[in-house]
Amino acid sequence: MTLGMIVGNRGFFPDHLARTGHQEMRAALESAGVKVIALTEAESKFGAVETRQEARRCADLFKHHREAIDGIVVTLPNFGDERAIADALRMAALSVPVLVQATPDTPSRMSIRDRRDSFCGKMSACNNLAQYGIPYSLTTLHAELPQSDIFRGDLEWFLGVCRVVKGLRRLRIGAIGARPAAFNTVRYSEKILEANGISVETLDLSEILGRIARMKDDDVLAQKKLQSIRRYVSTQDIPDAALLKMAKLGAVIDGWMQDTEVVISAIQCWTSLEEYFGVVPCTVMSMMSNDGMSSACEVDIAGVVGMHALQLASETPSALLDWNNNYADDPDKAVCFHCSNLPKHFFQDVRMDFQEIIAGTVGKENTFGTCVGRVKSGPMSFARVSTEDRTGKIRGYVGEGTFTDDSLETFGGAGVVHIPQLQKLLRHICERGFEHHVAANFSSVASAVHEAMSRYLGWEIYWHKP
Repeated sequence: MTLGMIVGNRGFFPDHLARTGHQEMRAALESAGVKVIALTEAESKFGAVETRQEARRCADLFKHHREAIDGIVVTLPNFGDERAIADALRMAALSVPVLVQATPDTPSRMSIRDRRDSFCGKMSACNNLAQYGIPYSLTTLHAELPQSDIFRGDLEWFLGVCRVVKGLRRLRIGAIGARPAAFNTVRYSEKILEANGISVETLDLSEILGRIARMKDDDVLAQKKLQSIRRYVSTQDIPDAALLKMAKLGAVIDGWMQDTEVVISAIQCWTSLEEYFGVVPCTVMSMMSNDGMSSACEVDIAGVVGMHALQLASETPSALLDWNNNYADDPDKAVCFHCSNLPKHFFQDVRMDFQEIIAGTVGKENTFGTCVGRVKSGPMSFARVSTEDRTGKIRGYVGEGTFTDDSLETFGGAGVVHIPQLQKLLRHICERGFEHHVAANFSSVASAVHEAMSRYLGWEIYWHKP
């Protein structure tokens, strides 16, 4: 991760603090593994930005590194010159997230030499950014030391925001197959996504099956995929012929995604692949999601955007689940379920099995390939993204809860979730007409995802809070 750094300075405040502030913030960023791009003391006084000329130099530096910079940290070691900061950001025109930090004063060091007034200067800096129409994010406390634990937590949060913004802009999604006819709920607007910088690359199932038909059993890529499948999940009692079909399916999808530069995917399943190919794609999809290449079933393109956002924020795998069942009489608990293609990361234990629902229609022998097991307990972030054709906008919701250890006897991949004021959330979902699918992740990143989507991408996102 690479961040630009702007050190604010205003000379009639103690400007020697700018040097210390530059050093402290750089050390804080670099200790978090961040590459820093900032003016040096040879380019401006203390490497800070105070004058119009220094703002121009800073902007030129940022523009030179435009492709590398993921976000910008504005640090105020003293009051700071709010115009120079805003000018530098406007002239750089990077359209990346901006975090504004102010360094607190010390009561015993409030003389004319040492008083920072960053507490006050932050308000002026933010006022100018708002006037310029530049979106920005704030630290948890109004003033924080760069070397403090609370700023370190804010920095980790901000890095998540930067990953989500960068990852969703210019995103390419693979839509493999047609939406199942019975699932109107996963319809979406490809044009609205495109207007937001998200492209959808389509591929008909006939092309997938045609390429598989041309692939020999001893194909190098197919055999390599077969070995990966056997290492990934227990395949005891699964016919070798079914495993080879899965391997060929995975190899073909991998090749197509590489050729088209597709990052994530959504795949038709129900029930074309079972009837006309003889396996479910669940394990192949589970493996992709587990490797950070989120894959959603039923061609839920909007759903996989939510999966990807959570994965970017947390840097851990996401799953797509159904809000599927109530849990006894507890209004704040529910069963989240899929057949399943959940990534291995989600399970207490997992094995490959057949898809019990579709087997009743097409026969057990045609439905091997699901990842079956109980979802482990832990923190949960959830997200749903949807396109709204009537307004031409992207909307959604995010929130947090926990996967619990409550007893549950069922098939597929399932877990019990506890979400404070769940009934309020369910009412929101139904009143606003959201889908029954929800993306989930073992993390607490709802805040970062909300900040990225609402503040920087301009989407209408509801944040479910207790």
